[in-house]
Amino acid sequence: MKVRIGQTEIVLDRGDITEYEVDAIVNAANDRLSMGAGVAGAIKRKGGTIIEEEAVRQGPIEVGAVVVTTAGNLPASYVIHAAVMGEDLRATPEMVTRGTLAALRRAEEMKLDSLAFPAFGTGIGRMAPQDCAQAMVSALRQHLAANPGSRLRRVHLVPFHEDVLQVFAATLGNLGKKR
Repeated sequence: MKVRIGQTEIVLDRGDITEYEVDAIVNAANDRLSMGAGVAGAIKRKGGTIIEEEAVRQGPIEVGAVVVTTAGNLPASYVIHAAVMGEDLRATPEMVTRGTLAALRRAEEMKLDSLAFPAFGTGIGRMAPQDCAQAMVSALRQHLAANPGSRLRRVHLVPFHEDVLQVFAATLGNLGKKR
């Protein structure tokens, strides 16, 4: 599924975010930036421990903040680590909104053209897919409306599980004309 907001194409695909050839993938991080399980664990396994080492050196950070590392052995150039969970490893819609917006702002600062996001907080963070989809899609809409000259041309939303993909599809369907 594809939806356009201004100059940016939002692409929804179920898959493995570590395989995306984009400027940056976004990691659903905790405030300590340790990468043990879920999306973070997959990024570390496939990209190498250098990603976690670089991230941890920059932390801890506030929930809602981001840091950037290289992507190690991944096809992406960077990993943007968005802290969407605190020490309790629980995500909330507010945390997901703040992390999504911070990642988008950092991508703009870095002049990136393409990003891939996982479904923040739906695994380790124990957040309902409906809440995640609403928070992330609203943040995307807010960011792109406030930045009509955005350099971002493609933003991939990449849930790993089919049920989460379906929730994102319903939420995105309300955004605009499907292509």
